[in-house]
Amino acid sequence: MLGEFTDKKAEERFFAVYDEVLRKWPVPAEELDVDTRFGPTRVRSSGPEGGPPIVLLSGGMGTSLSWYPHIAELAVRYRVHAVDSLGEPGRSIQTAPLESAQDCADWLAEVVEGVLAGTGHEKVHLAGVSRGGWLALNLATRSTVRIAGVVAIEAAGFGVIGRSFIWWSFREIFRWFLPKWLLRLVASGDPDVRHTVRPLLFAALKYKQHLPELHLFGDDELAAIDVPARIVVGERSVIHDARAVASRLGSLSPHIEVEVVPKATHGLSLEKPDLVTARILESVRGSRADAAG
Repeated sequence: MLGEFTDKKAEERFFAVYDEVLRKWPVPAEELDVDTRFGPTRVRSSGPEGGPPIVLLSGGMGTSLSWYPHIAELAVRYRVHAVDSLGEPGRSIQTAPLESAQDCADWLAEVVEGVLAGTGHEKVHLAGVSRGGWLALNLATRSTVRIAGVVAIEAAGFGVIGRSFIWWSFREIFRWFLPKWLLRLVASGDPDVRHTVRPLLFAALKYKQHLPELHLFGDDELAAIDVPARIVVGERSVIHDARAVASRLGSLSPHIEVEVVPKATHGLSLEKPDLVTARILESVRGSRADAAG
């Protein structure tokens, strides 16, 4: 089955909000639809055309627009490509079902090929949040032919997501309705960002997704990653035990580096946006230095 909006009115409402949030994109951008066998995928690209490429993957229902607080700094030196993930609300158009983790990897591999076409670059740096982090790691565990490195922020795939995530989500969304002055007191991060993306999230709830379950990564899969992979988890995450993830992954591969961010939750990208941007830039610079050496 394919993802779709519940009705035409819901679709029109979503894209009206989408276009409104798009006005927040702080730097010039070009939009490209990359053809894949699962459907055309919308990619928004910013930064110098010859710059080393970074592909950004959002959390579930976040769309490429969720990266707007990070894009200005990332795009100073790099060509940054923010993706509307297929099978989720956004400008991508799903034409074939994504039925397995392998399908998700194949789709992302085709997006990467499309981004690289004609650039003179052979590899991209992948960075993803939550489901986006899972998508990046899901591809990296299968093939790194076109991947220079991975940054996964609070990625799924390290534990079963259960009721604690649902309750956390309700509490987090409740905060988004607080006045900005109060939100500053009870939550880390910029309250303007939460207020900006709030209408987009609620409009996205009218979209029916048909996506495969988020596959849990096995040790052998993660050990197969042969490019630098920085995995950043929140100490108070509700989708996995952060310390257990760090302990497990620390001995699996010399290519994997794990960071546990004190007091951070699954909303790490909202709570610590500067840290997220910094980790992406550090990883890209580090992997490029390793390649040059």
